[in-house]
Amino acid sequence: MALVTTAEVCDANPQLIVSGELRALQPIFKIYGRRQVFSGPVVTLKVFEDNVLVREFLEEKGNGRVLVVDGGGSLRCAILGGNPVVQAQNNGWAGIVVNGCVRDVDEINGCDIGVRALASHPMKANKKGIGEKHVPITIAGTRICDGEWLYADTDGILISKMELCV
Repeated sequence: MALVTTAEVCDANPQLIVSGELRALQPIFKIYGRRQVFSGPVVTLKVFEDNVLVREFLEEKGNGRVLVVDGGGSLRCAILGGNPVVQAQNNGWAGIVVNGCVRDVDEINGCDIGVRALASHPMKANKKGIGEKHVPITIAGTRICDGEWLYADTDGILISKMELCV
């Protein structure tokens, strides 16, 4: 994916866009982390102002996957911070997309991993462990299912029903 941009993928696959097999997320995310270009199979998580399940996922081996977290779009606290991002980097996750906030931005920006989030916020999340794993989520105007593929670069984020040969 490093040599082919998301724009080129869109230009080369109009039939997949029309059929809904290739979708672009609305451009609402800020770019964090050193890896601006990343891709991989999606793992979904739905939480609200709680980061226990986020941390649990990132403690697992990532195997090049991308964690996509629907945090309800909350701008009241951060559901992802520097320590879990360092752990994700060390465990082989390709990236993390958060429909919510992050904190410890300087630490995240030092990590060799791709992170997208709505904003940064200094307050930490709750620790109740409430949420849903591996469920369909809708963020940035797009429905995303566990096992789909995510492609991200500086132009945006694409979701595909299957791995794209680019």
